[in-house]
Amino acid sequence: MIFRCQPGFEPNLEKELRLHGIVATELGSGWLRAEKSAAALPELCFAYAVLLDPVELAADTVNGLAGEILDYFLGSAKDERFEAAWPLIFDMAASLDGLGRRVDGVEKALIELLRKRLSRVAKLATPEKPRGIAKARGLFVFFADFGRLFVARECVFGGQRRMADDSLAPSRSYLKVEEAYIVLGREPVAGETVVDLGAAPGGWSYSAAKRGARVIAVDNGPLKGGALDHPLIEHRREDAFRFQPPAGEVIDWLFCDLVEEPHHVMRSLIEPWIANGWCRRFVVNLKLGRVDPAALLRDVSAPGGVLATRTGGLRIRHLYHDREEFTLVGEVNS
Repeated sequence: MIFRCQPGFEPNLEKELRLHGIVATELGSGWLRAEKSAAALPELCFAYAVLLDPVELAADTVNGLAGEILDYFLGSAKDERFEAAWPLIFDMAASLDGLGRRVDGVEKALIELLRKRLSRVAKLATPEKPRGIAKARGLFVFFADFGRLFVARECVFGGQRRMADDSLAPSRSYLKVEEAYIVLGREPVAGETVVDLGAAPGGWSYSAAKRGARVIAVDNGPLKGGALDHPLIEHRREDAFRFQPPAGEVIDWLFCDLVEEPHHVMRSLIEPWIANGWCRRFVVNLKLGRVDPAALLRDVSAPGGVLATRTGGLRIRHLYHDREEFTLVGEVNS
């Protein structure tokens, strides 16, 4: 398998894979290679895509590489029927100057060859990856170097993707919660209530309010941009660690993006909210700081822990818009 991650986070992904008994045999910039595990592919935080059963190809020229890819595709798809759009996605290792031009050249050459051989199939090809978490069948091409690539017919996507910014958003963190909705598979709607702990300057609060949700933004700091004086945002200047919902009230969404030690955030804030059933679903961002990411992943999802026993659909992701942090989303069991 080929595991793709953000450049610089290969060591984190390698450690995470070891937690699941998967040992990397090769590391590159933004990717790892590992032998196929006998077990099912686990939920992964740091991998945003996994190529299944990849085949390694090599050639010295653009046309040579395109021809190799075409031969592989024709051989693997000879018994398939293409009746709808299918993904044809090219990707490449990071930090290799000029590789993008090589990839573009091979992609154009392949599409031209495909049009000549299978015109109707070529017209159905799309460079768009699936939205959300999905296992897709198509043709996935990953360049590890100028003359070396991997091709696969199936790829598992973790849901991470680049989001569009909003000029009214108070901060870059707005992009993280927008992306988190895709991973969870739903977003706040009108009529729901959101508690945003550590809200300032208000990026996450603004994201929920623009969808019509009522927001209680808890932070001693000021709100800015589109969150400032928004009619659906109630700003409470209180300590996020002390705030609790009114007795008997269940909040639809708990948001939390605090710059605090992650174990402290989990033990003192998130776990009580979940254990007491104070919220129905959550989006939580944990800062890594000096914490070992693999150990933190193991701790927060430990069997018998609050997240493992009191939530459903738990997903932990290093988002496209995350930096030294990762994001948890899920539903609280009723």
